[in-house]
Amino acid sequence: MVIRSFATTSLIAAFFAIAHLAAWVTPPQAAATAAPPSSPDTASFLRCLGAHLPPQAVYTNASRSYTSVLESSIKNLLFVTPATPTPVAIVAASNASHVQAAVRCGARHGVGVRPRSGGHDYEGLSYRSLSARRPFAVVDLARLRAVSVDARNRTAWVGSGATLGELYYAIASRSARLGFPGGVGPTVGVGGHLSGGGFGLLLRKHGLAADHVVDAVVVDAAGRLRDRAAMGEDLFWAIRGGGGGSFGVVLSWKLRLVRVPPVVAVSTVHRPRNQSASALLARWQHVAPALPRDAILRVVLQNQDAQFESLYLGTCAGLVATMARRFPELGMEARDCIEMTWIQSVLYFAFYGTGQPTERLLDRGTKPERYFKGKSDYVTEPMPSHVWESAWSWLLKDGAGLLILDPYGGRMRGVAPSATPFPHRRALYNLQYYGFWFQNGTRATEKHVGWIRGLHREMEPYVSKNPRGAYVNYRDLDLGVNHDDHRGLASYEKARVWGEAYFKANFERLAAVKAKVDPHC
Repeated sequence: MVIRSFATTSLIAAFFAIAHLAAWVTPPQAAATAAPPSSPDTASFLRCLGAHLPPQAVYTNASRSYTSVLESSIKNLLFVTPATPTPVAIVAASNASHVQAAVRCGARHGVGVRPRSGGHDYEGLSYRSLSARRPFAVVDLARLRAVSVDARNRTAWVGSGATLGELYYAIASRSARLGFPGGVGPTVGVGGHLSGGGFGLLLRKHGLAADHVVDAVVVDAAGRLRDRAAMGEDLFWAIRGGGGGSFGVVLSWKLRLVRVPPVVAVSTVHRPRNQSASALLARWQHVAPALPRDAILRVVLQNQDAQFESLYLGTCAGLVATMARRFPELGMEARDCIEMTWIQSVLYFAFYGTGQPTERLLDRGTKPERYFKGKSDYVTEPMPSHVWESAWSWLLKDGAGLLILDPYGGRMRGVAPSATPFPHRRALYNLQYYGFWFQNGTRATEKHVGWIRGLHREMEPYVSKNPRGAYVNYRDLDLGVNHDDHRGLASYEKARVWGEAYFKANFERLAAVKAKVDPHC
């Protein structure tokens, strides 16, 4: 199979375009054979779309609904500005042929094609460019969101445009004893989530979301449909964690569902800084990754409060007993715990409360509400208590955001780091830095982004090293940006700066897969 690049190039835009990499990185051994991309011809590209797609599927700057369609899946107000380079066209795909036509037109006329499923990309690279010089189009997958659940065989086919909430709702509608180990954000698009690995509150029991992908349908860069058998195992490996849009447009995924008990237990325990929260955090680092697989205990730090959030695949009696035995310092009591079904727990953690109707999971949340910036780290050795005291000081600063600590261990440690592109399975926990604000303007942006960069810098001595790891679904352009050379190609050595942070040793294999399936990138 030959995947041809689209000019400025390929589909990779959404991730391996992590800069304005409209081209992917070419490994050293493949560089000599890489052909330069053609010059983009926007007018011909638009004519091509008009010839092969129905008018209602294509939106250009001249379309009355262009802005509303573009912003319908934008989650970050940082990228709703007049200065943000926008696509020359948006293809609102209703079926596979629409995606194929967009890809073929892009390849023919040198216009990059970026797939967008939920629009949660932290840096907005599924719908924006970092350079106005390179034209691109967005293939919006929101209409490709069908979910078909086979409860008997414990599988589901789901379109990339579906949200996690829509997936969870469909599963629960068919069976109260089935679930899926995805993330806690119900408006996150399935396509991007799975493409980056994807983890949530079931990861200690069942691993990553991408670990449960058993088949997929991809439109390759030549516009051909490929399932797992046709794409081959190398490409199938790459799409399950190698970054959204990097190796083709994934239209749909076949998932292996997991069994959940009839009752689960949830708990939220608040411990302020002045109640020995730093000592609790220091202890938590030893306890949480070593808990039984049926339990997870994550932490959210905001202001001067540590919020310990638990999900247990069992009863409250089991959860409270486990915490009393493993983490008595937390002081969890029976009154801190609530029993509910798995789908109710999804709502509980998504919306921080009980009594929400399951239909709320169908709300796609299509209007951007805040500005935000995210970063991530992986912690492989417990941090000393004084680090947490310093973190509390940062959380007092003007412009402070929050920290989220997600423990690994359990099933995560039972899967080889090379099994999928996601390599961080041996970490104790993932640390997410999240800054958000609601005020417009450069001053507000600099204040909040400055806070998150400053705290990230201060934590460097205490997190993973060589490389300092990061989670690709918390994309962070501060890690590095590729600038194309005169042929539109990105240097493999330059790309390693960010590539190995996300993928460690797996980055080399990802680059080799790209060179194999797209030698003319």
